[in-house]
Amino acid sequence: MSSARSMHPLCCIVLDRHSDVGGDRSSDPAPAGGDEAESAPTENGEDVAVAGVLYKWTNYGRGWRSRWFSLRHGVLSYSKIRPGDGVAKEEGGVRIIGDASAKLSARAAAGRQASAKPVGIVYLKVSSFRESKSDDRRFYIFSHTKTLHLKTDTEKDRVAWIQALILARSVYSFRTLSERISSLSNGITFSTNRLRDRMHAEGLREDVIRDCEHIMLSELSEYQRRVKLQYEEHLKFLGTVEQHLEDINTEDEETTCGGHLQLLKTEFSSSGHGKYSEYSTTESSDDVEKQETDDMSDDDEPNFFDTNECFSDNSGSHSCSTLTRVTHHECKNSGSENIGDVKIMHSKEKDCCQDVFPYPERRKKLPEPVEKEKSVGLWSLIKDNVGKDLTRVCLPVYFNEPLSSLQKCFEELEYSQLLDEAYEYGIKGNSLMRILKVAAFAVSAYASSIGRICKPFNPLLGETYEADFPEKGIRFISEKVSHHPMLIACYCEGKGWKFWGDSNLTSKFWGQSIQLDPVGILTLEFDDGEIFQWSKVTTTIYNLIFGKLYCEHHGIMNIKGNRMFSCQLRFKEKSLLDRNPRQVVGFVEDTNKTKVASLMGKWDDSMYYYKEDDVSNKAAMPTENACLLWKRSHPPTDPTRYNLTSFAITLNELTSELQEKLPPTDSRLRPDQRHLENGEYGKANEEKLRLEQRQRMARKIQENGWKPRWFERASEDGTYRYIGGYWEAREQKKWDRCPNIFGEV
Repeated sequence: MSSARSMHPLCCIVLDRHSDVGGDRSSDPAPAGGDEAESAPTENGEDVAVAGVLYKWTNYGRGWRSRWFSLRHGVLSYSKIRPGDGVAKEEGGVRIIGDASAKLSARAAAGRQASAKPVGIVYLKVSSFRESKSDDRRFYIFSHTKTLHLKTDTEKDRVAWIQALILARSVYSFRTLSERISSLSNGITFSTNRLRDRMHAEGLREDVIRDCEHIMLSELSEYQRRVKLQYEEHLKFLGTVEQHLEDINTEDEETTCGGHLQLLKTEFSSSGHGKYSEYSTTESSDDVEKQETDDMSDDDEPNFFDTNECFSDNSGSHSCSTLTRVTHHECKNSGSENIGDVKIMHSKEKDCCQDVFPYPERRKKLPEPVEKEKSVGLWSLIKDNVGKDLTRVCLPVYFNEPLSSLQKCFEELEYSQLLDEAYEYGIKGNSLMRILKVAAFAVSAYASSIGRICKPFNPLLGETYEADFPEKGIRFISEKVSHHPMLIACYCEGKGWKFWGDSNLTSKFWGQSIQLDPVGILTLEFDDGEIFQWSKVTTTIYNLIFGKLYCEHHGIMNIKGNRMFSCQLRFKEKSLLDRNPRQVVGFVEDTNKTKVASLMGKWDDSMYYYKEDDVSNKAAMPTENACLLWKRSHPPTDPTRYNLTSFAITLNELTSELQEKLPPTDSRLRPDQRHLENGEYGKANEEKLRLEQRQRMARKIQENGWKPRWFERASEDGTYRYIGGYWEAREQKKWDRCPNIFGEV
């Protein structure tokens, strides 16, 4: 892009120098220098140039910070505003937007503030911008390298900035620049009359004048040849870029990376072409205060990749997927897969994400065990506990995996990109695809349970767990809010959505099996106001004494929406004659109880859907039109006896940098769980016994008025809701009300 910008002013400077030799200047372009050569008139014949103060979202620690923004020649630049540094002195003809901006500009003009160095530049030729629907002062600018979340002082100032951006985009488009460059004359003549007259006046001989004239024309001719070659190279580059942008606009499919790469089409689309225009008021990320946009220093902003852009999932999940349209032609391409005796066709997913962003490096495996693990007598342990509540049974760490129930709650958000895609579908008006993606997400929560025969640690009262995953665009907080009954509350923020709920698990031993019945409602709310709620199904673990342990999920899951659609999913219970276990079938119906789509798949592998309209021809098999909704990620290359997924392996990771930020109640600081992960089984058993003895006091503590720190019970429905403040306390490292629950009594 820099080469395209430097080519046009250079040509104008050369033409201006040639005309000074003595040629006719009436036909040459107007002289220009530097960036002014690239300026283009608006409809009123004036350049698009505005400046002023805008508030830019940086991160959760700094929040909204004022920056001086300047829009000139189709380039939006911004710099910091500091005492003694200040803002840049704007040249004449620049319109200042906002009262605060006018005061700063006046001080800069008076010389009381020095010119500030820009820390970020955005080229409007390859950018798009949108207004916020929830805040009349906010708007967003998207480019292929960053996303700027901006806010003005007043609604009037936002209108002025948006109008300036629209005008600048229309003036400084690629095609406009190409046409202006192409209008330059390729044939240039030189005149030496003025030079000859001046040399005659000095009394030089004619042969000397001719030699000087020949030398000058030879040098100018060589200079012109080199400039012409450079001009042609830049023009060829500009044509290549234009063709690339046109190809993007004419693509049939929209490829999303973590649910958000479809912004690429919006960013590079031309006005009036394609599905999106250059400027749209469609909301991109309404609740930007709850998105972590960078963890770096503000000085690094030009190299910052925002989490709203393409992101990779280090856990190995399918964060890159193809948003496939529901058509017979598209669904019959590429691969195929069998569900029972039915052959399902689906499109291949595009591997469009690469791990090139400045996100934390997650671990790929657990530490090597320090000790050799010892087995225990199962029958002697189980026979005395038949029919008892599992939460009251004291089990050795042999039956535990190195995760707590708080961390297991977050593990169910491994495929959160499905919710990102659901949000994008909703803002584009496709409510059916939204609920289909939500249903796939609800099923995907069970995918990690295959082979997971060990029990997670039961949290202590007041124990918490946080998860900050900028590569997935989410952050999560959970807390054990009650000991009797045992309740865990959680809350998660994503790109355009919020997810929360509290869960209670009742469990019983039945000799050869354990039945786990979840109690509680999960709620998903999108920023546009659409809400979905559902409850989990029953889980049974078989073959406790004889045979190989395995688990099954069975029951009915009803996903209720507050708008057009609702969904019902049935997790089929395993039978002796069933050759195709773990099946899930369901349907989506509208408010008139009319079935509009059907779902099928396996909770441990994948989910598909087809629309009822696509199978109106009863002679055709409905599964011929089935399209892929979700596919389970690949297992890790170095599995353990716990059969943790690649994502689960990262959940209990504790680095020295992270340990300094965590509250003393975080699950990663729990000693018995940490010893188990390290393979120190003797120490793990000792610590587990000590903490369980301490936990027996939890009921009395709760009855004496103990309350959770980050959640409170809502009066309307009785569920626990997040009250806020955790991430702010984390930034300040203020954990006053968070006791050391893992220490000595």
